[in-house]
Amino acid sequence: MSELDQAPRLDDDGDLDQDDRLDDDELESALESLLLVVDSPASNEALASALDDSADRVDATLRRMSAALTERRSGIDLRYAGDGWRFYTRNEYAPYVERLLLDGARSKLTRAALETLAVIAYRQPLTRARVSAVRGVNVDGVMRTLLARGLISEAGVDSETKATTYSTTELFLERLGLASLADLPALAPLLPDVDIIDDISDDMESDPRFTKLGAGRAGSEPDLVPGLDSEE
Repeated sequence: MSELDQAPRLDDDGDLDQDDRLDDDELESALESLLLVVDSPASNEALASALDDSADRVDATLRRMSAALTERRSGIDLRYAGDGWRFYTRNEYAPYVERLLLDGARSKLTRAALETLAVIAYRQPLTRARVSAVRGVNVDGVMRTLLARGLISEAGVDSETKATTYSTTELFLERLGLASLADLPALAPLLPDVDIIDDISDDMESDPRFTKLGAGRAGSEPDLVPGLDSEE
């Protein structure tokens, strides 16, 4: 039998004939092939469309595949994150992957970047000035780092100050293994006064605690929160 004879048969609409629907084992193999080439999490609907099958069947199959990989402690982890499915390397084997790809160098966010990212994640969208006020330091450098890594992005313009606001991205959810921001752990029990963030004014020049830049800084890019130390 030739490869052409083995190819799936399509009906007049370009869909697979019912008799040519993939069985369970074939469906798993096909899903593995698709997930190996995606560069971002793939939704049940997108995968089902590619396979001409139902989203419910695809979801059930992926959950079964994920459980099987976890049960046998595979180095491959199949997770639903960022509103879709994708293969990941299992966390416990991350050091070996880093050693191969980074030649032993570890590329981690600094504590300053993590703190800034946390403020944005829990109270987005936020302007740089508001983040700086919460952190007590100028966060220009840190924000540039987070933007460059794709963990935050511009979300629009603040209606009162016309300053650019920032929110976390799908990549942020993917890196944390979350399906949505609703899956973030509750912050209130740890920081009872966290809602004060919403009351901080973006008009920092009117606040006597923050002074304007000295003349020696003239000509350089101004700090969004004058008077605060900067950090990278």
